[in-house]
Amino acid sequence: MNSILRIIKIARPFHKLIYILGLLILVSSLIDVTASVLIKFVIDELEKQLTSGTGSLSIAFKLLALMFSLNVIAVIIEAISLRIGDYTSGRIGKFLTEKFYRKIFTLSQSYFDSEISGKIVSQLSRGILSLKDFLGALTNFIVPALVQTIFSIGVLAYFNMTIALLTFATFPVYIFISHISTKKWGEYQVKRNKIEDVTRGRIQEVISNIRLVRSYGAQNSEYSFISDSMGNSNKIYDKQSLTYHVFNFLRNLGLETALIGVTFIIIRQTYLGIMTFGELVLIIQLLNRMRRPLFAMSFILERVKTAETGSKEYFEILDLESVEDFNLEISPNSSKIVLKPTIEFKNVSFDYTKGKDVLQSISFSAIGPETVALVGHSGAGKTTITNLILKFYEPTKGSLRLNGIDYSKLTHAQVREQVSLVFQDSELFSTTIRENVAYGMPSAQDSDIEEALKQANAWEFVKKFTKKLDEQIGERGVKLSGGQKQRIQIARAILANRPILILDEATSSLDAKSEKLVQNALDILMKDKLVLIIAHRFSTLQNANRVIVIDKGRVVNIGQPGELARGKGVYAELLRYQIEGNQKLLEKYDLSG
Repeated sequence: MNSILRIIKIARPFHKLIYILGLLILVSSLIDVTASVLIKFVIDELEKQLTSGTGSLSIAFKLLALMFSLNVIAVIIEAISLRIGDYTSGRIGKFLTEKFYRKIFTLSQSYFDSEISGKIVSQLSRGILSLKDFLGALTNFIVPALVQTIFSIGVLAYFNMTIALLTFATFPVYIFISHISTKKWGEYQVKRNKIEDVTRGRIQEVISNIRLVRSYGAQNSEYSFISDSMGNSNKIYDKQSLTYHVFNFLRNLGLETALIGVTFIIIRQTYLGIMTFGELVLIIQLLNRMRRPLFAMSFILERVKTAETGSKEYFEILDLESVEDFNLEISPNSSKIVLKPTIEFKNVSFDYTKGKDVLQSISFSAIGPETVALVGHSGAGKTTITNLILKFYEPTKGSLRLNGIDYSKLTHAQVREQVSLVFQDSELFSTTIRENVAYGMPSAQDSDIEEALKQANAWEFVKKFTKKLDEQIGERGVKLSGGQKQRIQIARAILANRPILILDEATSSLDAKSEKLVQNALDILMKDKLVLIIAHRFSTLQNANRVIVIDKGRVVNIGQPGELARGKGVYAELLRYQIEGNQKLLEKYDLSG
């Protein structure tokens, strides 16, 4: 019940529209019941005329005219209320999506590291759809049905209290059976939702990695996984459906038996002269009006349970702790005010899992303009350091300072507006070249975008596209080569022109020609900035002023590349491995000289 109250509460911004709908529903329901009462008086007039000649045909026609007028008004009100309902439903859908989307931006990075993106999208879609369906059913069906039932019981009690009490007595039994049925439905639905979330997440992963799937001939295994998952979902649905229909048969059988019994009583009372024919017709109409809501009770409760189960993960995500502030836009001028950008780590420790430190008492400082390389074995903690610099995570111990200011006093936006990134894996959207280069900078002019592309050695291939800046590049830039994707990223960083630059092995997967073009672009980008390079290949260290060597989460060496190369530490060891590998390659092709 708490979930339903929360669902209703979440629609509070639309309370004015909902109040209008409620008023229209009340008026429409009152008109429906009034029309039934008018029919009673029409028939009574006809009965009096046929039995004693005291009836008035004129009164009967006037009552029919009034009833017709009321029905026309009811039709108009229904049309208006349905239109308002559709209008409200669309706005609620937008509101729910925005609320979820804003929340997503405030969650910790660890949440995204542990969840599948397709699963999150599935939970969003199901949550919004179930909430919209429930709120739509609430205004268009559930509330009208309840109001009509209340009015009908009231009128029934006015004319015949005994029949009203007998009819009302069927409600608790019917609702109890429906409650049990719906509870079972919800239990099955939770199981189906979990399976379908995993399935949709897997489908998205397969589509994103379709080249890998095809390359390894894994189509059959992926097809089998999805087929088996959906098969398991269908098995649960079969049980869910069987349970629903068995309970539905029982409650409808009981309801029909009760209503036939009540109908028998009112026919007998009419036959004995206790009731008039008009009252007979009125009560039968009222029973039929109540029959529809009662028969639909299973639908109502199923809508309620579907809304509860469907919105469960939606609300769970909304209830997660927010660790970031939500900002619509980073200030376009804020990144250009720092002349000597600095980053300082002071005894920083960090763990992704409690008790397992990834970084242990890290201390170093970097002052721009300077190029600093972070070197170490895979898993040493280099990427974790950049995650802390970007405030994706908070250190478990120690402190960080940006431009002399402690990170605890800076918002996430204030930190990130000082930093540009060029990733090892090209982070691009399936939109236009313009949108990718100007990402996060919507006010950028085309002339500035073109200049950034030229400096990144990217304009030569961009201008060859038919649509130039408006060219769609496909998901993750699939229409571009590796070198082209990297140069688009570099153009983005050039356009942003932020004082701190992080390069996550930006040339690691490129051929020699592309690497040279990218490196030339990087030389322009790195000028007068504080640059941090995540280095796996030592060819990327040629411009480094200093090297910070990380091993098992600790800083083990800091120095100039040449100085460290002559030592006996981790840096010299890694360098030797690469030199030996290159020497073997040269000897293989007889190029060692």
